[in-house]
Amino acid sequence: MTALNRVPSLMARAGTASALTIAAVGGSIVVPGVASDAAAATPATKALHIAASKKGSPYKWGAAGPHRFDCSGLTLYSFKKAGKKLPRTAAQQYNRTHHISAKHRRAGDLVFFHSGHSVYHVGIYAGKGKIWHAPKTGDVVKLQKIWTRSVWYGRVG
Repeated sequence: MTALNRVPSLMARAGTASALTIAAVGGSIVVPGVASDAAAATPATKALHIAASKKGSPYKWGAAGPHRFDCSGLTLYSFKKAGKKLPRTAAQQYNRTHHISAKHRRAGDLVFFHSGHSVYHVGIYAGKGKIWHAPKTGDVVKLQKIWTRSVWYGRVG
């Protein structure tokens, strides 16, 4: 009996197999009560991935996809595709979210840029201080570092 032929009998004797062994033979592990990554994805992480998939789409004021976007149009489109409704403008979206601190932000939260009490821009937080957004006329949807401290964060419920 070769070593390869003994693997099934050794596993049967042990009654279980290690994750390393299963991975080595190309298997998968199913753990009851634990969702797969795809099933565990929240609407916020789905919206983040949808926004990222629009990388390079041209900015157009008033556009909400699927090929052109303004800032709030991108967030509206992304969350709609992820199963959540948002109002049309950045200010309306801010008023519809659960406000959170920078300390509690996470990927998929909305980032609202403001001047005083007025919200003028929105993007989707991607982590590591970056957002996906549709910046301005002549630009495209892109990942960019947050450039100011004048931001508020909101979580879509």
